[in-house]
Amino acid sequence: MLLESQPSKKYKSAHKRFVKPALEKFFEVEFPKMFGPNMRSTIATKILEIVNDNFQTTEYIKSGQILWNAIHKDTRADSHKMKLVPVILTMINDDDITKLENGIPLTLHRQNVIARITKEAYKQGALLSMRDISMLMATSTFIISNSRIKYEKENKEILPHTGNLHDMGSCITHKYQIIYKYVVEKKDPLTISKETNHTIYAVDRYLKDFNRIKTLYLDKKNSEYIHFATNISLHVVKQYIDIIKQYVDKN
Repeated sequence: MLLESQPSKKYKSAHKRFVKPALEKFFEVEFPKMFGPNMRSTIATKILEIVNDNFQTTEYIKSGQILWNAIHKDTRADSHKMKLVPVILTMINDDDITKLENGIPLTLHRQNVIARITKEAYKQGALLSMRDISMLMATSTFIISNSRIKYEKENKEILPHTGNLHDMGSCITHKYQIIYKYVVEKKDPLTISKETNHTIYAVDRYLKDFNRIKTLYLDKKNSEYIHFATNISLHVVKQYIDIIKQYVDKN
């Protein structure tokens, strides 16, 4: 049995962002005994041909913009109820070109584009992942994540994306910022939710976990004990302990 490659594991599910796989999935779920894989593919292709022939329009998409199916902000990519939302993203505009003319570094330009399209998607009820953006900008997720983090630090702003609002991937920057606002800046959860593009529910959950872990850690319990006592993942426990060491021990 051949092992699935790492790139395959990482990118395979992105096929779901397109209409044809969505149609094939519909037939698979609703008519499991009526159509096989080849027939589902044939029917989906034909439906797309009919739609494209009769409903071609560029009325709402401007030059420099693209259409992308992103995750609905209220569902997760790993949920069986996962929902996609078609969003229009501005990859380049006239102002960008002016800045490029004036010599703006491409690294800074990339940061600005990432910030813009994550905000555009969020306003349209969806969230982009770093993988989404890496595919759209034809670069690695590592570069995209680093660019996003630099933008957030330099602008003191948390961008809305699946990594922070859905706790997907390895993003932990938002945890530090939320706890910092709570512990150091003494802000209330509602204010924190507005300033970090998080729901009040998400902020309350972070603060609840933080306080549970803080209580046990200050009682000299180690990370393994806290993990079993709280049923919170060990790597998350260690992240919160780092936050406690950085902020709580100094306040």
